[in-house]
Amino acid sequence: MRLAIVADIHGNYQALQAVLADIALMGADRIFSLGDNIGYGPQPEEVVKALRDHQVVSVMGNHELGLSSRSYCNRLHATARESLAITRSLLSPVSLDWLEALPAFYLCCDTRFVHGCPPQSVTVYLHAPTETRLRRLFASYPERFCFAGHTHDLGFYQQDDTTITSSEWQVERRRLDPGTRYLFLPGSVGQPRDALSRYAKYMFWDQEAATLEVRALAYDVQTTVRLLGERGFPVTNAKRLCW
Repeated sequence: MRLAIVADIHGNYQALQAVLADIALMGADRIFSLGDNIGYGPQPEEVVKALRDHQVVSVMGNHELGLSSRSYCNRLHATARESLAITRSLLSPVSLDWLEALPAFYLCCDTRFVHGCPPQSVTVYLHAPTETRLRRLFASYPERFCFAGHTHDLGFYQQDDTTITSSEWQVERRRLDPGTRYLFLPGSVGQPRDALSRYAKYMFWDQEAATLEVRALAYDVQTTVRLLGERGFPVTNAKRLCW
């Protein structure tokens, strides 16, 4: 089976369009989203409709949680809160219901999909975890593979019989070692925060070939920037796309 894993689209429909077109060319059998489909970006309704039309399996991100939980939304920083308020006004009732019903995690193919941190946190980040923390995390779930979003960074962690290693990941294809457990961070489709901030990123997993590839795609950034301004989103949201 060939799987596409996307994360942190954040209402950036222009980026998602580029990713979905590339996924079709790659011939993915299924698409999984790690949440934060909305928030920050100017086209949340178009994003949700595209995900539903493509039968994307999604988990809940912290921005979806912010839509359904006022107490959590109030704990977000001002830019996120303002962006969510605008986002809510742009979503149809059907899309709101879909977003608010997303599960905290999803299991398939000996793989766990979660937004924040395994086994099922929607809100906890995986920024530079220590080896001790990684050992606890790997022990907290039984699946061999796990994909997590939230950080907007590319990276991965692997556990062999006696060692745990971590590494940043470039735009490349890697072969997966048999018997090794992996925890992958696929970066962000719509709000990357790395050296390739103008590119939409996702991971393509060919299970039969035992390879995982990071794909980075150019898209119409200026249309997204223009729509952010027209729809009244915080200026920071546009600046992040042009670093």
